[in-house]
Amino acid sequence: MKTDQPAQQKYAQIVQQHTPKSPICKNCILAFVSGGLICVIGECFLQMYGKYGFSKDDAALLTSATLILISAILTGLGIYGKLGKYCGAGTEVPITGFANSVVSPAIEYKNAGLVLGMAAKMFILAGPVIVYGTLTSVIVGIIYYFVGR
Repeated sequence: MKTDQPAQQKYAQIVQQHTPKSPICKNCILAFVSGGLICVIGECFLQMYGKYGFSKDDAALLTSATLILISAILTGLGIYGKLGKYCGAGTEVPITGFANSVVSPAIEYKNAGLVLGMAAKMFILAGPVIVYGTLTSVIVGIIYYFVGR
């Protein structure tokens, strides 16, 4: 099958003309501010739990659990997705973004049933991250074991 080069070039020109320009500077600022705000909120929880007498490790654990809970609730209410559309990459701060990536498919597939819908599809986005994160951890651990001696 022979392709028509001038037609492909013309199509590429049309696509380029009609594709909206991405405001890169604005997107970077929004991502920085929103991601920073999530981190500030996490730090506030960490300090609050510390003031209530929890150890550093326990306060960090409670902070993580609180951020995951807030992210899951906001995802369930449809608010986290709207924030993600407006703020961009800043909302993908690892712990809240990960919680969102687990809750979103669960909500989307809940009509398919508890087991074959929600439970089966819950890790459709987060599964590869878990697999490759675990694999990378094992590889780095093995390298560290042999090189770090």
